[in-house]
Amino acid sequence: MSTRYNLSILKFARLIALLLCFSAIAVGQEAASVGQTVLVTPFENQSKAPGLEWIGDSFPELLQERLKSPTLYVRPREDRLRAYDRLGIPIHIRPSRATLYRMAEQMDVDYVVLGEYNFDGQTFSVKAQLLDMRRERLLPEITESGLLVQLIDIQTGLSWDILHCLYPDFAVTRSAFLSEAPAVRLDAFESYVKGITAASNEQQIQRFHEALRLSPEYPAASLHLGEAYYREAKYEQAASWLSRVPPANPYSGEANFYLGLAAYYQGDYPRAESAFSAIAQRLPLPEIYNNLGVVLDHRDRKLAVEDFQKAVADDPSDADYRFNLGVELYRNGDRTGAARQLRESLTLKPSDPEAKSLLNTIDAGPDQRAVVPASVKIPMERLRTDYDENSFRQLALKIGAAAEGRLSHSDAATHAQFHVDRGRQLLLQGFLTEAERDFREAIALNASNAEAHAGLAKALETGDPAAARAEAEAALHLRASVEPFLVLARLDLRDNKAATAGREVDQALHLEPDNPAALALKNTVAAKLAQEAPQLPNR
Repeated sequence: MSTRYNLSILKFARLIALLLCFSAIAVGQEAASVGQTVLVTPFENQSKAPGLEWIGDSFPELLQERLKSPTLYVRPREDRLRAYDRLGIPIHIRPSRATLYRMAEQMDVDYVVLGEYNFDGQTFSVKAQLLDMRRERLLPEITESGLLVQLIDIQTGLSWDILHCLYPDFAVTRSAFLSEAPAVRLDAFESYVKGITAASNEQQIQRFHEALRLSPEYPAASLHLGEAYYREAKYEQAASWLSRVPPANPYSGEANFYLGLAAYYQGDYPRAESAFSAIAQRLPLPEIYNNLGVVLDHRDRKLAVEDFQKAVADDPSDADYRFNLGVELYRNGDRTGAARQLRESLTLKPSDPEAKSLLNTIDAGPDQRAVVPASVKIPMERLRTDYDENSFRQLALKIGAAAEGRLSHSDAATHAQFHVDRGRQLLLQGFLTEAERDFREAIALNASNAEAHAGLAKALETGDPAAARAEAEAALHLRASVEPFLVLARLDLRDNKAATAGREVDQALHLEPDNPAALALKNTVAAKLAQEAPQLPNR
């Protein structure tokens, strides 16, 4: 697990409790093939043809995109490079299988994808094998071949072969899998891979620019180009490219994180707040709350305190979160609370000079709840500048898969209701992406489950309003209930259709007259209608 990742034990424990509480209702035996973790290593070049070396590094990149799913977690390149570093392996060296086995053990993966490729001037061929780390054996060889210009299709076909090997009952046909894979231009993909592996930031920027010239709608290239500009402190260019990653794209969390940092360093605090808030809505993590607190200090210090408190609650062992809360409490005049947090911070990091200095200033003051003197120089709060949601994703996958395996032999309606119930809890916790996945799984198992459509509508409401509206209407077609009416009302209110929103709220209140959310939304709609009403002239 990455040492850079700052998810707290309490945060993990909360998710563990949340997901495992549902596994008790499941029946049957845990399937051996769910919740697997895979490491894809660069493939070995067996060809004597020039200019094909980059293809070896392309396999981990494309296979990660093609293989990842709710039941399969593919370790990213950053994890592999950190493992190389721990073992003292230079990046450009292809380690032996024995070394790869040791590395996979350290990374605690279930399978390793090993492979090689060749090109005889006409045919490009690939051989791959899965190394089963739990049973310590190599699975049968997988082969794919075709024209060199079909490289991406060959790799996509290999991805299907691997999935079929891991899941013998994998329902998606090969042709459907190939047709549904996102299209990528080969020349743009080559520039992207060469950018990922480039030795210098300047070379990376050049390669990513070329990839985007060839394929302007290339989210992965936009993300990495934005990050490359961010590393050079060229924040305007960084923000421009990072903002091009679509909200629904899997890279959007990382893109918004660095967009928030770039905007903050430019002094564009509203944009930074918007970027960090977008992540918090789908993946509430302590580092996101921390950064929101730093940004909100420039607009609303009470809200900043609340976000720092969330970061500390989720990760009480992080000294910087407690330091930031202490500073913000001091800015708000709460010297007692500030001193308490600073002492906790110094317990965790005794050598922190800024925490010591501010605590000494507080202890020297006679009034524990006084206005901060203008002469006191208050230190700046600390941003968290590393983002990595991979450890969270891996843990959530393992826990969810344990419950899913026990449900594999239950009837479809029971299985679907499990996903609905878990999706609701994930919504309450703020895990929108995970909730969306559960609601979609429930619909796939039982399309007539109105609760699943209603939950999916709520999960999609922020990121995909059109899809949220369709799901809310589907839910109401199956059964009238409050939540889909409220989703439609909020969407219509957002579209300045207050009268329509009012009718939808009334329908919700007809079903549940005391529903707090409906009553609150009715007041909001009434206020909007009052603003829109024509004003009578004064007499």
